[in-house]
Amino acid sequence: MLEEYDFSGGVRGKYAKRYEEGTNVVVIDPDVTEYFPDHDSVNEALRSLAAIIRRRTRAEQEHGEGRS
Repeated sequence: MLEEYDFSGGVRGKYAKRYEEGTNVVVIDPDVTEYFPDHDSVNEALRSLAAIIRRRTRAEQEHGEGRS
């Protein structure tokens, strides 16, 4: 670290609790923000996709189909 960095006003562990709780940050490309302008729209879309995947996986298991 460079000597000119001044951490004398810093607070140790200021964000430690928040970090322990966990977070996932995803950067969305600008062209996608037209369709997903906020976190709620992203979460809704991902939940819908997850539901489709679960249904498809269940159907494949019931019919003995698998990925090749």
